[in-house]
Amino acid sequence: PASVFPSQKPKSDLVRTSLRLLTSSAYRLQSECRKALPAEPSAAPDIQLVTQQVIQCAYDIAKAAKQLVTITTKENNN
Repeated sequence: PASVFPSQKPKSDLVRTSLRLLTSSAYRLQSECRKALPAEPSAAPDIQLVTQQVIQCAYDIAKAAKQLVTITTKENNN
């Protein structure tokens, strides 16, 4: 997300909120995916729980991306 707005701080609260959701969800997704591959075979994760968390993260990423597209489209049309 930072590369989309490299040298400017977004003025819109909606953009900042969407970027925060996008960034935090991406970090959560990365963390959940790491849990799916434990370092030790004896530490097997609850795959159903990890899968649910990955789906939620993906949903949040898609939601934030949609918000950003909607906001950007509106701003460009004005």
